[in-house]
Amino acid sequence: MAEINEREREAIAKEAQELMEKFGKKLESVKLKDKKSENRVGGFREEREGSLPNEDFRKRIFMNAPEKNEDNIIAEKKKW
Repeated sequence: MAEINEREREAIAKEAQELMEKFGKKLESVKLKDKKSENRVGGFREEREGSLPNEDFRKRIFMNAPEKNEDNIIAEKKKW
């Protein structure tokens, strides 16, 4: 890596300062739209009647599960 003398260091610092000032001036002219925020809790779905369970699907899933315990499938977490 080449060393930088004091004069080059000052020139780089001056150029960086000028770039930051120009950027700041450009940002002053940027207009942002106001965010419309509703104070509403979200992420919940309406409760409805669910579909009926498919027993054939359940049997196939349990047959393929390497480890199971009565009505539960024992699975590993975060192992990849």
